[in-house]
Amino acid sequence: MFDLKTIEWFGTLETPFYYYDMQLLKKTLDIYTKELKKYDYLAHYAFKANANDKILELIKSYGLGADCVSGNEVSLALKSGFDANKVVYAGVGKSDKEIVTALEGDIFSFNCESIPEIEVINEIAARMGKIASVSLRINPEVDAHTHKYITTGTSQNKFGISYWMFDQVIETLKKCNNVNFAGLHFHVGSQITDYSVFEMLAIKVNEIVATFKDKGMYVHNINLGGGLGIDYSDPVANPIPDFVSYFSIINKNLNREPGQVIHFEPGRAIVGQCGSLISRVLYVKIGKGRKFAILDAGMNDLIRPALYEASHKVQNLTSNGNPMSYDVVGPICESSDSFGENVLLPLTERGNIMAIRSAGAYGQVMAMRYNQKDLAPEYYSE
Repeated sequence: MFDLKTIEWFGTLETPFYYYDMQLLKKTLDIYTKELKKYDYLAHYAFKANANDKILELIKSYGLGADCVSGNEVSLALKSGFDANKVVYAGVGKSDKEIVTALEGDIFSFNCESIPEIEVINEIAARMGKIASVSLRINPEVDAHTHKYITTGTSQNKFGISYWMFDQVIETLKKCNNVNFAGLHFHVGSQITDYSVFEMLAIKVNEIVATFKDKGMYVHNINLGGGLGIDYSDPVANPIPDFVSYFSIINKNLNREPGQVIHFEPGRAIVGQCGSLISRVLYVKIGKGRKFAILDAGMNDLIRPALYEASHKVQNLTSNGNPMSYDVVGPICESSDSFGENVLLPLTERGNIMAIRSAGAYGQVMAMRYNQKDLAPEYYSE
């Protein structure tokens, strides 16, 4: 929860803005990296979750690498001081320009998602006199039990290489003289809260690694991606995911041969709970059988509810009145600009300070200037 001094400070600032609790971020990183070290695992932070300078600086200080999905993210990772040997570059549509950027940066690995991509990387690397390290992103056919827009690990998704392509992709790798096979990469989806999904993933990975070994392709690096979810409904009670159980499940079910390196790509699980979108109530409008709390923050600031039908906890920080139900909406001229229907809040009035919680991941980084709105600035607890 926010203390009184912080809430009073919020009242002096122009809204909307993002607020980041750096103490919570440090505590999250402390626990996460402790579990990594317990099993001798490596991690690459997913830049797409949040790429603010101060947040990247803190994450880098804990020794994490970078998981990038664009050439600009690769450039930002290197510019921010992340070790090139810990930078991985995924993405289903890498442009020639982006491939050149990554090759010039001598990154650890391209996570490749198709045979044509491997061929293009090989061709560009040959022109540049480089050897590109590539891992194959595999579709393990594991249902992540999450929203269809953030499920990524089946043959019905645009991502990755499916089972029936294995022989052809191995043949392609053997023909390409300017790529080096580094390992296998997996990512089945985001906001996964059913831990049995990770158990199924580990078991599938064992089968696929064995298949590649049988075909003469030793898998040195196994990257299990990210996807661990956070508690959007009660961030106060559960501010940090259960990393202990998560890594224990992986360790119990994944067959790891001597010399194999296990990688992860955390994003939301690290930064999701440390960020909140702070807003003011502009108006309270009485509708037919409902009340609307109209905020100055909208889908341009936090698009997840409109894009994924996602739910974020909304808190009124400056009212102790009797609880009432409100539809909490933004100012954007779209009916989808809503943060929740029938949200139970204390009596809400114009000028009240509101917090939309769990907005540290896929919040500010996805903001836009729709309706020519200003981009919300950010402030930090430090």
